[in-house]
Amino acid sequence: MSRLFGTDGVRGIANADLTVELAVALGRAGATVLAKATGRRPRMLVGRDTRRSGDLLEAALGAGAMSVGADVLRLGVATTPAVAYLVRVLDVDAGAVISASHNPAAYNGIKFFSHDGYKLPDAAEEEIEALVAAADPTAARCPIGADLGHAEDRSHELVRYVDFIAHLAGDLSGLRVVCDCANGAAHELAPRVLRQAGASVEAIASAPDGLNINDGCGSLHPERLARTVRDTHAHAGFAFDGDADRLIAVDEAGCVVDGDQVMAMLGADLLSRGDLPGGAVVGTVMSNLGLELCLRARGGSLLRTRVGDRYVLERMREGGFALGGEQSGHIIFLRHHTTGDGLLTAALLATLLCRSGRPMSELASIMRRFPQVLHNVRVRQLDAWEGNARISAAVAAAREALGERGRVLVRASGTEPLVRVMVEGEDEAVVRAAASSITEVVAAEIGVV
Repeated sequence: MSRLFGTDGVRGIANADLTVELAVALGRAGATVLAKATGRRPRMLVGRDTRRSGDLLEAALGAGAMSVGADVLRLGVATTPAVAYLVRVLDVDAGAVISASHNPAAYNGIKFFSHDGYKLPDAAEEEIEALVAAADPTAARCPIGADLGHAEDRSHELVRYVDFIAHLAGDLSGLRVVCDCANGAAHELAPRVLRQAGASVEAIASAPDGLNINDGCGSLHPERLARTVRDTHAHAGFAFDGDADRLIAVDEAGCVVDGDQVMAMLGADLLSRGDLPGGAVVGTVMSNLGLELCLRARGGSLLRTRVGDRYVLERMREGGFALGGEQSGHIIFLRHHTTGDGLLTAALLATLLCRSGRPMSELASIMRRFPQVLHNVRVRQLDAWEGNARISAAVAAAREALGERGRVLVRASGTEPLVRVMVEGEDEAVVRAAASSITEVVAAEIGVV
């Protein structure tokens, strides 16, 4: 069996790749692995986004967990960060989220959280995969009678998460915001949280029908949000993805503010108050050079990891850092939460707007976004670019042309047979020329004809 778990759980087209049988097996294996160390009757908290397949997969996953004696606490529609938070607060053994995040409605996914609210380490995922691969349900523990697991509705517990975020936001009275809820898991929670904190909220893409999640809306499609912010003269707009673990903002003029700019604003604010541990923000190799220079100018630094929020979180935990994230808007505030949280990011940005009394456009202007070009080249062999003399020469020539205020990154994709070429620098024309030059050489040397 090929590896089930990707960078963020198990994903695929629901009822085709991610079948009922697989969901049952994952529920059985997940409950077995995540609860075996507690020595008590295991409890698993389950939430889902608004996809039509969510009911189907929730029932299957829950059945698998209950078949090995785990009790299933159903949150219903809930954001990924809400599940991670409530796993800790309710002191349950594991959490599971049924969501495919920013993907189209036909897709779905299953990801797990351990009892401490963190995503699973590789070792735990591999143990779950091994049980699924065994494909012998009779080998699992099969309790009967009173030892069978049961399910109960715990959707009322979401108020704890709402109160948690609203408390961190403080008083947002006088602030006018627009929320693009992506017709996803945040459609009720995001407006509720910000209104509870005192903001005036207009919600769009907040009428999910099971098929319209992420459809022309949300963090990947902020155009409607930008128009609505301008038309309503709001102070800011917040766009979430399907499970609301990421956020893309727009300023009062409707200009997009990405994850790097969010980290620049919040990182600079923390630096100015002497409240950024190690004076560092953790980003990835894809984080814009402008973020690095913005922090450096204020006495801080940017630490880079591999692409993926799990690697950002790993570095943050190792070094005791408080703020990290990705350009995509997956921002982690480790002193408050164990995972990226779009609602928490929106709340803290809104707090900064109110406290500073300055428009978001002015706050975001502290970071200059350098032109960044990304090309993907389909290749015959992923590692063939390393050590190739012509590719190395092309990269060296590009770096010389860009100088110290530019970057070149060539890396293999972790999920597809692609080599990714990223170039950024001050002069967009030079950046584009350098990216094209490297891409042509990679394609000529190792590309698929």
